[in-house]
Amino acid sequence: MLGHILYILVFSSVAVALPAHRLAENAALVLTIGTLGMWRYGWGAINFVRAQIFIHIVHPRRRAIVTQKYLERQRPAHSFFLVPTYKVDTAVTARVYRSLFKAAAASRGGATVVASIVDTADERLIRRIYSLTKPGVSHVRLIVDRIPATGKRDALATSLRIIARQCPMPDDIVVLIDGDSCPPVDLVEKCAPYFVDPKIGAVTTDEDCEIDESRLFRDWFNLRFTQRQMMMSSMGLSGRVLTLTGRLSIFRASLACDPDFIDNVQHDWLAHWRLGTVKFLTGDDKSTWFWLLKRGYEMAYLPDVCSLSMESQPKPGFVDSAVALMLRWFGNMLRTNGRALALGPRRIGWFTWWSLLDQRISMWTTLLGPATVMMSAVLVSPLVLPLYLAWVMFTRYVYCCLLTTFRPAFPITYPFLLYFSQIGGALVKTFVLFRLDRQKWTRQSAARRKTRSASVPERLQNLSSTYVHMLASAWLLLAAFVISTATM
Repeated sequence: MLGHILYILVFSSVAVALPAHRLAENAALVLTIGTLGMWRYGWGAINFVRAQIFIHIVHPRRRAIVTQKYLERQRPAHSFFLVPTYKVDTAVTARVYRSLFKAAAASRGGATVVASIVDTADERLIRRIYSLTKPGVSHVRLIVDRIPATGKRDALATSLRIIARQCPMPDDIVVLIDGDSCPPVDLVEKCAPYFVDPKIGAVTTDEDCEIDESRLFRDWFNLRFTQRQMMMSSMGLSGRVLTLTGRLSIFRASLACDPDFIDNVQHDWLAHWRLGTVKFLTGDDKSTWFWLLKRGYEMAYLPDVCSLSMESQPKPGFVDSAVALMLRWFGNMLRTNGRALALGPRRIGWFTWWSLLDQRISMWTTLLGPATVMMSAVLVSPLVLPLYLAWVMFTRYVYCCLLTTFRPAFPITYPFLLYFSQIGGALVKTFVLFRLDRQKWTRQSAARRKTRSASVPERLQNLSSTYVHMLASAWLLLAAFVISTATM
C-alpha cells in the first residue's frame, strides 16, 4: 500500500508543479499526445466494456445453454490429450502428467493420452505415473509416441495422425497442451459442451502461471495474463479469438484429424514479397487458428476455465528474457497477421478484422508519442519531459486499476512493467516486422544453428531488412520532428 501512495504522490506533485502557461509553447505536441492517448485508451475502453459484457452476461448464458444440450445427449465426448514434451524439467513433467491423468479420468466419455516425447527417461517417468494412478485411470488409454527431436510441428503432426487412426467420432475433442502446462481436473466437462454448436471449431481458456525465479519476471507474466483475460474476453464476444494458445486449446476431433489440418500444422509457410518463402518453425498455435479462421469456424473463449503453466526465464536477466519471449510471440503474430487481414472483414467479422489491423498500427503509434516528446524536450522545452512522465504514470495506473476487475489487486511494479511492455514490445514488433524469416524457440532450437557463414544472397536479404527498417523508422522520426516543432 505504501508503494501505491508514494506513486500517486509523485505523479500528482509533478503535475501540480508544472507551470500550465508553458504548455502553450508546444500546443501541437499536447494535442498530438492527447489525440493518440484518446485513440489508444478509447480502444482499450471498448475492449474493457466488451470484456465485462462477455464475462458477466453473454458467457454465463451461453454456458447454461450448451451445458443443457450436452447433458441431453446420449453419448459424452471422448477426449484425446496430445502433450509434446521436450527438455522440460523432470519435476514439471511429473506434475503435468499427474494433473493430466486426473483430467483424463474425469472425462465421462473416456480419454486417450498421447505423449509425444524424445527422451527415454521421459517415457519411463510417464509410464510410471500412469501405473501409479491406476485404477483411477482404468478408462484412460496411454499412447507414447517417441520421435526424433525434429521440432514441435513434427511432433504434433505425428501424434495427430495417431489420433486420427483411432477413428474418433466427429463430436469428440482433441486437447493440445504444452508439456509445462497443467489442465484443470474438470476441463472436459467444461469445454466439451461447446462443441454441440456445429459452428465451433475450437475453444481456448484463461491462463495462470507459476514462476519460482525473479519476482519482476513473475509480475510481468501475471500482468500479461491479466491483459490477456481482458482482450480474449472482448474477442470472445465476437466469436473469434486472435490465437489458440499452445498452452491449452481444445479442437473438434473431426477438424483436428483432417489431413489438411495436420499438414498445415507440420508445413505452414508464408510467401513474402521480399523474403521469399518463409517456412514456419514456431507458431503452431497461429497455424491452427488461421486454418479454422479461413474456413469460417468460430473459436470460443472460456474465461472460467484456467490452465496453469510453469514458466522460467529463458535468460539470466529480466530484460533479455522478456525480449527473447517477445521476439518469438510477436514474430508468430506478424507472420500470420497479414494473411488473416487479407481474408477481409466480411469473411471474419468487422471487429476481428479491425483488431488485426490494430496490431499493425499500434506498434507505430506507441513509438510516435515518446519520439515526439524526446524531440520536443530538446528543441522546445525540457518541461515536456516531466509533463509526459506525469501523464504516463497517471494513465498506466488507471489502466492497472481497471485490470483489477479481472484479477484483484496489483503490485506497484505493474505500471512500470506495462510501460516497458508497450514501448519494448513496439520496438520488438517493428524489428520483427521486417525480419519475418528469423525464428527461434526460447527453450529449444527449432532448427539447428548454422555453422557455415551466411551466403551472399542471405547477406543481401539481411541488408534489405535493415534498410527497410531504417527507412520506416526515419519516416516515424520525421513525423515526430514535424509535430514537435509545429506551432499553433
